[in-house]
Formats: sequence, structure tokens, C-alpha cells
Amino acid sequence: MTVFILTAFLAYLAATAYGAMRARHAETQPGGLPQWPMTLLGAAALVLHAVAIHREVNLPVGLNLGWVTVFSITAWLIGLLSFLSSLRAATANLAVGIFPLVGMAVLLLPFARRTSTVLRDLSWQLEMHILLSVLAYGLLALAAFQAIVLAVQHRRLRRHRPGGLLRALPPLAELENLLFHTVTLGFALLSLALLSGLVFLEDMFAQHLAHKTILSICAWVVFGVLLWGRWRFGWRGRTAARVTLAGFGLLALAYFGSKFVLELIKGVHWG
Repeated sequence: MTVFILTAFLAYLAATAYGAMRARHAETQPGGLPQWPMTLLGAAALVLHAVAIHREVNLPVGLNLGWVTVFSITAWLIGLLSFLSSLRAATANLAVGIFPLVGMAVLLLPFARRTSTVLRDLSWQLEMHILLSVLAYGLLALAAFQAIVLAVQHRRLRRHRPGGLLRALPPLAELENLLFHTVTLGFALLSLALLSGLVFLEDMFAQHLAHKTILSICAWVVFGVLLWGRWRFGWRGRTAARVTLAGFGLLALAYFGSKFVLELIKGVHWG
């Protein structure tokens, strides 16, 4: 298990280092360095990370969905989406800022069984609800990262300081389009996750689930307002970044905040 984790972490770091070096070379050399070494290293890291997650989640007694494993799954999904985005020439360098964070998440996996929440005999409806929730969270977490990059790039351009690695990033219009594509898909999955919870869960507003449900609905409203504002008023730039981060903040609080308080402080376990 440790071998998979350490090798995945090193592969993430190597892909990041090569990507950063490639971005610097692109500023001074027309052709630059080839993309394939970063692609190969990123793919290897994701595969090894997936194997490590599978071993920690699929226990003989059931599914381990404690906060460490869910955090690592979410980070892996963000890494996968960033990797797929990096296959396009226009967004090839976005994974450089994400892979180190995903690498830190894989290092938490040895602690997964100390914070385990084992779910047994799950119905296919509940498994679908969990899958939709994790996918929505991962996509909207990626959108939050994109919003940070967009805000930083927008600020530096306003101050006429576009240098450094920001020169290797896509144009603002490309980043904004990518952000709203990610938010749209994440919003759709979050809608399905909330709907499946209302239909298949016995009581989404039970005492130990109320905080998670209410905060998730608030996040859904914020992202819905963002998409409406984009369609109706053409929101972009800093406004889009701020609303995206606000929505993701509510969503992060819905899961990790509530889960941390309930499991580590009150001793209540839920999936």
C-alpha cells in the first residue's frame, strides 16, 4: 500500500516539475519542450492513486467512506479532470497547479482507517446518490480552483503584470469558458445528487443530516444564480470567480465541515 502511495506522490511531483519547466521554456523558446512526458507521468500518478484509493475504500466489511477517503477521491477526480483538460493545447498547463495538491491528498491515505466510516449493504440507489455527490463535489472543486486562477490572472492583467507562469496560461476568455462549462456540469450533477437524496433517502433533514442538506441546497442556489447571471447579465471575471468560490465554500462546509464536527467532536458517523 505504501509503495502505491509514495510512487503516486512522486509521479505527481515529477509531472508538476516537468510542466513548470515546460511552461518556462515556452516563454523563451518557440517550440518548447514536448508535452508527452508530463502526460505519461500524470497518467501513472492517477492510476497508482486510484489503486491506493480502491484498497482503502473497498474493505471486506463494507465501503470505507470516512473523510480521508472521500477527500482523496475528490482530489483524484480533480486531478483526472485537470489531466484531461491538459490534453488540449490551450489548457495544457492547468494541471501544474493542481497536481501538487492532489499529491498531498494521496499522502493522507495511510490515515484512512483511523477515520473510517464503514457503510454496509448499500442499495444501488444509495450508491448512485453517493457517486453523484462525489462527482458533483469534484467538478465544483475544480471550478473553484479555476476561479482562483482566473481571479489571479485578471488581477495581474489589470495591474499590467502578466509575466511569469501566467503567460503560459490560456487567455481570459478561454479560462472563463472553461470555468462555466465546469460549473454547468457540476451544477447538473449536484441537482441530480440532491434529487436522488430526496427520493431515495428516508429523511435528508434528519438531525445529523440537516446541516449537510441545508448547506448543499444553499450552494446549489448560489451556483444556479451564477449561471443565471452569466446568461442574463453576462457575468464574468472577478464576479464569476467570487460567486464560484462562495458556492464552493458552502459545499465544502456542507460535507467536510459538518462531517468533521459530527465525527470527530460529537462521535456521530454518517455517509
